Amino acid sequence: MNFLLRLLTWWNSQTLNTQFFTWRKGVKVGEDEQGNVYYRTRDDKRRWVIFNGEMEASRVSPDWHGWLHFTWNDPPTTTPLRHKPWEKPHQENLTGTPAAYVPPGSLRRVQPVVRRDYEAWQPE
Repeated sequence: MNFLLRLLTWWNSQTLNTQFFTWRKGVKVGEDEQGNVYYRTRDDKRRWVIFNGEMEASRVSPDWHGWLHFTWNDPPTTTPLRHKPWEKPHQENLTGTPAAYVPPGSLRRVQPVVRRDYEAWQPE
């Protein structure tokens, strides 16, 4: 069953075609803290990532995103980016999950906010 999933679905890590291409032409560059593995071709014309788990583009940190898109040539494993003390750690997009941001007053809040600054209109 696992073989069939990998053969037919691209969102379960990688397909067999991607695995074969990575085996033939890929040079491993490094891994990030989530276990995603980054590769490039020997001539450095193509760069790609093999996700550890579900494929979600927001799981790629800004350091690796810049390298994948040829913003800088050196990967974060050889030349790490300097981070400012006020920067928050990278977090994937949580939209559509129970951990998503819910603003005050939203109907998705478990406990509704009692509004004291609003009085409902009543017809006379």
